[in-house]
Amino acid sequence: MISKEEAIGIAHENAAKIYRDLSIYEVRATLKDSKWYVDYILKDPGMVGGGPHIVISAETGEIISLKCEQ
Repeated sequence: MISKEEAIGIAHENAAKIYRDLSIYEVRATLKDSKWYVDYILKDPGMVGGGPHIVISAETGEIISLKCEQ
């Protein structure tokens, strides 16, 4: 089973390929049904758009889904 920190690392590596600068996001990771749900939420509520939402298998570390808001 992968840890929360490992799940965030996997998500960050993949999100950075699309978004490049992830410093404008707060990262939240929640474990549910053997899956890590990693969400990138804009820190500034006045900004338009959104960040990636990534689901990762807690057992293998494989990305199950990746949705991007822009």
